[in-house]
Amino acid sequence: MVRRHDAVIRRRGVGLSAVLISVAELQELLGAGGNRVRLLDVRWALGDPDGPQHYVDGHIPGAVFVDLETELAAPPSAAKGRHPLPELAHLQKCARSWGLSDGDTVIVYDATGGMAAARAWWLLRWGGVADVRILDGGLPAWEKAGGKLASGDEPDPQPGTVVLTPGNMPTIDADGAAGWTGLLLDARAGERYRGEVEPIDPRAGHIPGAVSAPTTENLTAEGHFKSAAELRSRFTELGSGPVAAYCGSGVTAAHQVAALAVAGIDAALYPGSWSQWSNDPKRPAATGTEPA
Repeated sequence: MVRRHDAVIRRRGVGLSAVLISVAELQELLGAGGNRVRLLDVRWALGDPDGPQHYVDGHIPGAVFVDLETELAAPPSAAKGRHPLPELAHLQKCARSWGLSDGDTVIVYDATGGMAAARAWWLLRWGGVADVRILDGGLPAWEKAGGKLASGDEPDPQPGTVVLTPGNMPTIDADGAAGWTGLLLDARAGERYRGEVEPIDPRAGHIPGAVSAPTTENLTAEGHFKSAAELRSRFTELGSGPVAAYCGSGVTAAHQVAALAVAGIDAALYPGSWSQWSNDPKRPAATGTEPA
């Protein structure tokens, strides 16, 4: 089932500026002093529980640490997956604790090419925050450009007053993924798609009909998003029709949605992803290089 929005490709030219911000643009924005800019540090990676310590060791001055596991996801379960979408009230409470208010410009970053930060970007867009952008290249790009780092904990921000409303980004559930008639993209590594390995979830393979499109291929060797033209070429070569994306647990698939948005292509997210699908014995699993 498609939730709230019709997830049909609309080439509306979302563009780089609506999704990403460069280090130079961020420095200019911070120096201008006009807009209320909120920086969110979303450092998280599978198998690395030390995001809070990485933040303490060094972060962009003024940034607030955001815990993906507890603030950007509900508790895991076999029925809903490893990173279910949080309840709206919980997300709003967290967003206010980060100091967010309506009208703020929100910049999210990590140190892994936006793989985790995109989850915050997607969720805040889903909740109706209009101006959310991913720092292109993340913390490594900030440091390479000579940006200063702060260490230790920042003072707690003044609580914000942002009001979130759900459903501003399209989603699908397992039934929607099973019956998807357009382009269903699997954002995991190719070996997991093919069923050669499965380090986390109960079964190997992919959703029948899905096309392999590893999220890592959205990035350059330096960890920046590829150009809009390069991304558009990549995705249009994979297929046509309405687009939806999934991964292991709905985290890196948000990066896929962001890359598609850079290319001017709207896409739905399957939040439960393979961690939900593979826990349901009624759902079939395909293996090999072909979609079916």
